[in-house]
Amino acid sequence: MTTTLDRGLRKTVDWSLVVSWLLLVLIGWVNIYASIQSSEPSSMFDLHYRCGMQFLWFLVALAMGMVVLFAVNPRLWEVISSPAYLVVLVLLVAVIFLGAEHKGSHSWFTVGSVSFQPAEISKITTSLFLAMMMSQAGFRLSARGNLLRAFLLIGLPALIIVLERETGSALVYAGFLLALYREGMSGWYLFFIGMAIVLFVLTLATPAWVPFAFIGLVLALFLLFHVRPIRHMRLRRRYLTRALLSAVAGVLLVFSTNFVFRYLLRDYQRNRIEVVLGLKDDPAGAGYNVRQSMIAIGSGGLFGKGFLHGTQTAYGFVPEQTTDFIFCTVGEEWGFFGCLVVLLLYAYLIGRIIVDADASREAFTRIYGYCVAGLLSMHLLINVGMTIGLVPVIGITLPLMSYGGSSLLAFTLLIFIFIALHRQENKYF
Repeated sequence: MTTTLDRGLRKTVDWSLVVSWLLLVLIGWVNIYASIQSSEPSSMFDLHYRCGMQFLWFLVALAMGMVVLFAVNPRLWEVISSPAYLVVLVLLVAVIFLGAEHKGSHSWFTVGSVSFQPAEISKITTSLFLAMMMSQAGFRLSARGNLLRAFLLIGLPALIIVLERETGSALVYAGFLLALYREGMSGWYLFFIGMAIVLFVLTLATPAWVPFAFIGLVLALFLLFHVRPIRHMRLRRRYLTRALLSAVAGVLLVFSTNFVFRYLLRDYQRNRIEVVLGLKDDPAGAGYNVRQSMIAIGSGGLFGKGFLHGTQTAYGFVPEQTTDFIFCTVGEEWGFFGCLVVLLLYAYLIGRIIVDADASREAFTRIYGYCVAGLLSMHLLINVGMTIGLVPVIGITLPLMSYGGSSLLAFTLLIFIFIALHRQENKYF
């Protein structure tokens, strides 16, 4: 007879994740205040301004997190995963026709003074549905049909979000590759995706012969070190065929890159990519945000100028400083060490989620944890990359720190669902 014993809150809840969440939210709130303090509020709690509203959203998020952790049966998330996924898909389509236009995109529903973005909720429902599907008995990603199902499940909301003209939000869905890889997807898929990105950049930024030379070099190295040592002739021919087909696909990608770049991307997207790749110098246009952000971060030095003493921050030189570019406020006022602390907090949060996911006995919890870690990682890499000029500006928030109720509540729910699932496993010996 198996004896179960409730181990209590202290041992079952991973409080380090809760504390990491709390620290990042509070750091974000303080820096939102710093970015608007000079010309607007005198109090961090003034609800007429973004700092006060963010504090209000923080209280709502904290309450929601506690409800998810202590009042909702964690089993419910697996049960509702498929209907929730379908409902959000309907919302994603509906917002294209019924949503309010915001900076050229139709991705927000507005009811009175409250707005919300279905794309934020979609990250949660896609994570839950993917975890449910992949945790079914007998599911193996090694089967091509299953891998195709997983890609379709991830790709469908991402495609709809692209149709909303929110390309940046759709790129975040690449974070689900972490879950697929950890659950058995071949690393070759990640290799080919990486090669496609390299070829895209080489085609745009180098002479015409360079991408073809790169394809030839990679093909030669693959044949020499991977195909040549194989003694079994049938297996060798199979790998040789795949290598040649991949090379042909690479050539087709090179020829199609200019078409995609010139005719499928919008003008501002092309301009931002050209600025990042050094093909265009536009300090007063497409490159203005990044230039001002880099000036702000660089001026902070090692220890920063001090709280409320950032000149770039105080005088509003960086557009969207409370949202997409909140990280440059950290860099200017808290310096290199402030940025390092924030990045280490994110690294700990993401790493701890992966560790807890690896230790999970239930596949649903494990896979969902990988999804959460992947999404957080993509947001972090893209947002910080934007602020330092390594990634084109694509409107991605910094998780938990950027201003916005939809973003804060969505990431809080995303993280606390995992904490609740992990707690459920730890409740019993």
